[in-house]
Amino acid sequence: MNYKIYPRLIAKKLIKYLSDDNVIVLHGARQVGKSHILFWLRDYLKSRGKAVYYIDLEDSRFVNTLDAGYEEFANLLREEGMKFEKNKIFVFIDEIQYLKNPSSFLKLTSDHYKNIKLIVSGSSSFEIKNKFKDSLVGRTVNFEIFNLSFEEFLLFKGISFAQKTVFTEKKINELKGLFEEYALYGGYPKIVLESELEKKEKYLQQIIDTYVKKDIRDLAGIKDVEKFNKLLEALASQSGNLLNVTELSNTCKIAKQTVERYLFIMENTYILKLVRPYSGNIRAELFKLPKIYFYDSGLMQLLWLKNFQKTIIGNVFETAIFSELIKRYGTRAVFYWRTADKKEIDFILKDKNKILPIEAKLNFEQHSSTAIDYFNRKYKKKDYRVVSLNGRIKNRLYRFPWEII
Repeated sequence: MNYKIYPRLIAKKLIKYLSDDNVIVLHGARQVGKSHILFWLRDYLKSRGKAVYYIDLEDSRFVNTLDAGYEEFANLLREEGMKFEKNKIFVFIDEIQYLKNPSSFLKLTSDHYKNIKLIVSGSSSFEIKNKFKDSLVGRTVNFEIFNLSFEEFLLFKGISFAQKTVFTEKKINELKGLFEEYALYGGYPKIVLESELEKKEKYLQQIIDTYVKKDIRDLAGIKDVEKFNKLLEALASQSGNLLNVTELSNTCKIAKQTVERYLFIMENTYILKLVRPYSGNIRAELFKLPKIYFYDSGLMQLLWLKNFQKTIIGNVFETAIFSELIKRYGTRAVFYWRTADKKEIDFILKDKNKILPIEAKLNFEQHSSTAIDYFNRKYKKKDYRVVSLNGRIKNRLYRFPWEII
C-alpha cells in the first residue's frame, strides 16, 4: 500500500483489547475509515513481529469460503502458511455483514481456535444487529467508528495540536479558520484530505449517492425513491430541530409508520441520530419529541442546500458541535433540554455522574443565560459551557469548540 495510513485516536483503545479472547467488532457508516483502522492495527502488529492475515469480504471468493464454515476458514489460513495451532495469529475481516451468518462463524471460530484473534468490521449497525445472535454475548467487544473528530481532522492536515494547551492569538485564529472548514465540509477522511473544493463537493456527493442513499434504499426495500430522497433532504434541513414525525409524514406524503421505519434505519446506518430530551425532577415541564442531528455537517449541508456554503450558518455549527460531543463521549451521553414555555438548552452532556448544559452559538454575544440559570437552579448545578468561534469570551465557561470540556 503506497498511501499514508493516518492513526485514529480510537486505535489506542483498540490496542488494549488485542491480547484478550474477545472478537473485536468495529461498526459505523461507510467511508468513515474503518478499513484504514484495520490496516493501521495490522501494520502495528506486524511491526511487533506478530502473524497477521487480512480478508476483505468485498471479494466474493472469501465470502464463499467463510460461509462454508469455520473449518474451511481454518484450511484457508493453513494454505496461507498461518501456523495458528502453535502460535497466536491476528485475522482482520472487513465487511463482516456480507456473510450469511456472521454470528455463527465468529462464535465457532473463537470457540474452536483459541489462537485465532478476530478483528472485524461492518458497515451497518442495522445489518450487524440483524445478523448477530445472542450466541455472541460475552464473546465480542464493540466499537462505534465515526468520521473524523476535529482533533483527528488537524492530525490528517499535519497541524500541531495538543488538548489543554494555552494558545497564542495567532494560533487561535488559525484554529478558528480550520474549525470553520471542518464544520462546512465535514469529517469524512477522503473529503478532509482533498484540497480542491470542487473535488470535495464531488466526492461527498458520491458518498451520498453511492453509500447513503443506496445502502438505506437496499436495507429498507424502498420503491418510491423520489419520496425517500425528499424525506432525506427534509431531514437534513431540520438538523438541530425538534422532529415531528406526523408533520414530516404530511410534508413528504409518506405514511407515518414508513417514516418511522426509515428513521430507524437511518439511525442504525449512522446517517443521523435522534437525540432524546434530558429529564429529571421536572418531567412534566419538558418536551418529549426528539431532536434530529446528522453525524456529518458537510453531508447534511450538501443534502439540504445542494452545495457547500461560504460561511457557517447556525444549525451547521450546532450539528458540528453535536458531532464532536458524540465522538468524545458516545451516543448515549448527549441529550437536549426544552420546557413547555420554550426555555431551551442545545445539549445536556451526561458523562458518568456529571451533568453539563452546553449552548452552541455562532457568536458568544448571542448567549442568554435564562435557560441555563433555570436549569442549574432546578437541578442544583453550577457548571455549564457556551461554545462559539466569534465574539468576546466573558469567563472560563465560554469555550472554543476544541476546548468544550
